[in-house]
Amino acid sequence: MPQLNPSPWFLILVFSWLMFLTFLPSKIMSYTFPNKLVPEAKETITKTPWNWPW
Repeated sequence: MPQLNPSPWFLILVFSWLMFLTFLPSKIMSYTFPNKLVPEAKETITKTPWNWPW
């Protein structure tokens, strides 16, 4: 059964993952967002202490 012979397929698997790990991170990291993320307003949240009933 030739499909059980891992010799050619393992090498293809290793080279394909090597290509993915070398080219894709540089392509993904070079992506820039079109709009800068800016918070709309800085609000100070006033916290009231919790009054426990016991």
